[in-house]
Amino acid sequence: MAFAKQLLSNWRRLLILAAALPLLCPTTDRYGSMLAQFPGQTPVVKGPWQDKTKSPDERADLLIGQMTLDEKVSLLHGPGFSRIFRAPGVEAPTISLGNAGYIPGIARLGIPDLQMADAAVGVTHGSAFGRYCTVLPSGESEASSWSTDVARFYGDLIGTELRDQGYTMSLGGGIDLAREPRNGRIFEYKGEDPILAGTMVGAEMKALQAQGVMGDIKHYAMNDSENGRNFVDIIADKRAMRESDLLAFEIGVKESGVSAVMCSYNLVNHDYACENNWLLNDVLKKDFGFQGFVISDWGATHSTVKAVMAGLDMQMPEDSYLGEPLKKAVQDGQVPPSRLDNMVHRVLRSEFAVGLFDRSLARTAVDPGAGLKVAELVAEEGTVLLKNANGQLPLSASSIRSIAVIGSHADVAVLSGGGSAQVDAPGGNAVPAGGNRGFGGAVWDPSSPLRAIHGKAPNAKVEYDAGTNPASAADLAKNSEVAIVFVNQHTSEGRDVPSLSLPDNQDGLVSAVAAANPHTIVVLETGGAVTMPWIENVSAVLAAWYPGIKGAEAIADILFGDVNPSGKLPLTFPKSEADLPHPKLATQPPPGPGDMKAPFPGVNFRLNTRQFEINDDEGLKVGYKWYDAEGKEPLFPFGYGLSYTTYAYSGLKVTPGSTPTVSFDVKNTGSRAGAEIAEVYVGLPASTNEPPKRLVAWQRIELAPGESKTVSFDLNPHYLSIFSEDKDAWQLAPGDYKVMVGGSSRDLPLNGTFRIPGE
Repeated sequence: MAFAKQLLSNWRRLLILAAALPLLCPTTDRYGSMLAQFPGQTPVVKGPWQDKTKSPDERADLLIGQMTLDEKVSLLHGPGFSRIFRAPGVEAPTISLGNAGYIPGIARLGIPDLQMADAAVGVTHGSAFGRYCTVLPSGESEASSWSTDVARFYGDLIGTELRDQGYTMSLGGGIDLAREPRNGRIFEYKGEDPILAGTMVGAEMKALQAQGVMGDIKHYAMNDSENGRNFVDIIADKRAMRESDLLAFEIGVKESGVSAVMCSYNLVNHDYACENNWLLNDVLKKDFGFQGFVISDWGATHSTVKAVMAGLDMQMPEDSYLGEPLKKAVQDGQVPPSRLDNMVHRVLRSEFAVGLFDRSLARTAVDPGAGLKVAELVAEEGTVLLKNANGQLPLSASSIRSIAVIGSHADVAVLSGGGSAQVDAPGGNAVPAGGNRGFGGAVWDPSSPLRAIHGKAPNAKVEYDAGTNPASAADLAKNSEVAIVFVNQHTSEGRDVPSLSLPDNQDGLVSAVAAANPHTIVVLETGGAVTMPWIENVSAVLAAWYPGIKGAEAIADILFGDVNPSGKLPLTFPKSEADLPHPKLATQPPPGPGDMKAPFPGVNFRLNTRQFEINDDEGLKVGYKWYDAEGKEPLFPFGYGLSYTTYAYSGLKVTPGSTPTVSFDVKNTGSRAGAEIAEVYVGLPASTNEPPKRLVAWQRIELAPGESKTVSFDLNPHYLSIFSEDKDAWQLAPGDYKVMVGGSSRDLPLNGTFRIPGE
């Protein structure tokens, strides 16, 4: 009951804050005399910590020496959403910019406000000083590009739009692996492979922070599903975690120098993630060498002394644990002053590192033009061509005479994902009946596939059918040369989808259209994988994910061949949910407090604590590694994606050594220019008991027709290693390593070996 009361109390607070939002964060045309009350330029205070020649750590320590106990504590908590806030012993209150969180600065010391914004796929809501933000394609689309250049463009744009609106911290950077493909937040993340996901988020956060905004990587750790996320206890061995989810965080943290890591709601091996000493102190801060601060997910703090001593540095929102209780714990000797100083140090050194103390705050309007260019680029690079029978695509704009466009409100919009990542649709929801913003329902962005397709084929008869009546849609398809069916599955934070099947009888719609017209093309607008019982009966399939504000134009460019698709899947599409590690987990969702029932496979309920356990029995076998190890054939494998041209691999050379090298040739054997993502996998010695192979390297190669290029890699020894629980360290196992090279995890024509000798 205590848990239920606390949860209810927190939600009541959030509802009160949400109701106060219009009053506390008025729009730009209602400022009047209130403008002076909103946060402005933090006064420049002279002090030795302003010496830019000193390191961020030195500057932080110099500043901490000038702070009172109340001031230190005031930097470690703050309200969520919009709220007037006064910290004990600190100057007059200021007002937040109206996004996810806010911590007032300390004017007498020149410490700036922390203005936090949700920003997983763009800035969720424009601040009080500017209401437009670019709706980027989903994180899954970004990951499908397999391009760190795309990741940098993504992060650079988000960082720029945050900075231009006065925000100083991003709460994006989602990286939880796609262990459970029904997870409602997969659209925010970067797929199922730790090296791909970690590399992409590392590049994104590094680019974001280069814009003078603090970045965040989340949700640490094992927050791989939404149902029951506040009380699920993930049971997993340390080796499995270090080689999967935690490896993704390790790469992201090390490659970006990110300011913050957000700990998650769930428990891991019986301790909440935000008070888990092994996760926060032993792994993140000690092993990863993380220098920034650990911030709780909103409402994920459960204690004061235990959480602080386990490594939590900041509570969000409110001050129920890291406000007065923290001050008292320091005064009573339960929390050493040195630990408090370390918490404050981590926050301040992160602010110094990105330049918050050293730049003038100059708010400007967001540049929509720049955002539209990046959004379209990401959508083009991230769309994956899954099927193209008999060269159905690209369509010929000059010869086609009639096109049926069917379903998913394709006459006016493209779909986006929900929850805290929901970016406001410019001009409002293009399909008002789809629901309210954020958690309330589907939001459709005003980007019309119908209009974009007609623009590509102006001489063709292009007609639209809503798809709500399969018979009507089939009639239109029957009388058209080509039928393009848009289908969707809306996903959101806070809930997992009950099934990988398309909702609302869309499978029946596709089947009816395909029966009427053999030239049926399906465009998927989904957060992740879906099943396709109609796959044999359609001629082409595009995975467009949630394609963003220029999604329609990007889809049309690919359909008509102005862009040659090059995206590859960052996650596996299963043939059936029966093939998943936990096939019944989403169909029998975890109960809420007071509603405990009999266990189902893989779950052991602990009634006395109102928690339940999920045993990650798959261990090391996450994503494609599960399908390989279990001998299961996927619908579409990890790393898969077609092009309008073809590629050939040859000339593999493997050179052993402390850092093995791999080289090979890739040739464009078709008649169109294109880009191939060449993938390198390695199978470890049998003695390691690893899955059959793991991704260790890849490269995107631009090739003209007939052109060949040599690709070379130095294989990172860390990516070839296994984690030893006994030694609490990574190690290279002696033995034979198999190198596999090709265009997907299931298409690897080149094979070689190298040997690592024993001691």
